[in-house]
Amino acid sequence: MNALRQVEELLPSLSRAEKAQLLRLVVQELDHAFPGIDSTPCVCGGEACIVRTRIPVWALEPSRCLGISEEDLLRSYPTLRAEDLANAWSYVRSHRTEIENDIQANEGA
Repeated sequence: MNALRQVEELLPSLSRAEKAQLLRLVVQELDHAFPGIDSTPCVCGGEACIVRTRIPVWALEPSRCLGISEEDLLRSYPTLRAEDLANAWSYVRSHRTEIENDIQANEGA
């Protein structure tokens, strides 16, 4: 039996307070998820990357800061889509310190 089915079967037996707590846990877990961005320990050192690619988010941000257009970025990275860039910029806004640290660590390497 998969985990979702187990939750569905348990849900009716939970109190309102337990359901509220479960909902808070789910929202907290989703808060750390960004669509189109994935961090996998064995891919790019676990840095946040665009899904379907090995392009780290930190690698795109310096180009944007230099004024390179999204159109030019999409030409430079043919595997990227406009949606990927929107997801990357959202991730950068929410993880500014992480991205700045990644840029500094990788530009100095």
